[in-house]
Amino acid sequence: MVLLAISPKGLADALRISAKTGEAVWCGSEAVTESEFNASMPARVTRFVYGLTGDSATLLDDALETIAEHHPAQTIWVESAPGAA
Repeated sequence: MVLLAISPKGLADALRISAKTGEAVWCGSEAVTESEFNASMPARVTRFVYGLTGDSATLLDDALETIAEHHPAQTIWVESAPGAA
């Protein structure tokens, strides 16, 4: 399984899960700054250089496609919150 975090809280939750399970974590640029990422993220975390929020569903679709290329046949869990568009 791969965890996709979109927000800082989602990333914190994904990291907590990943610490127990070893699952890969991917995140958008809104979840962690580049400098924080470079300074403190475990090797199993990958950060997109672009954000995953906004009006375009294409952003998320592109991210999911990229993750699937790197983790074929694995389930991808995507952070979501009630009321989020």
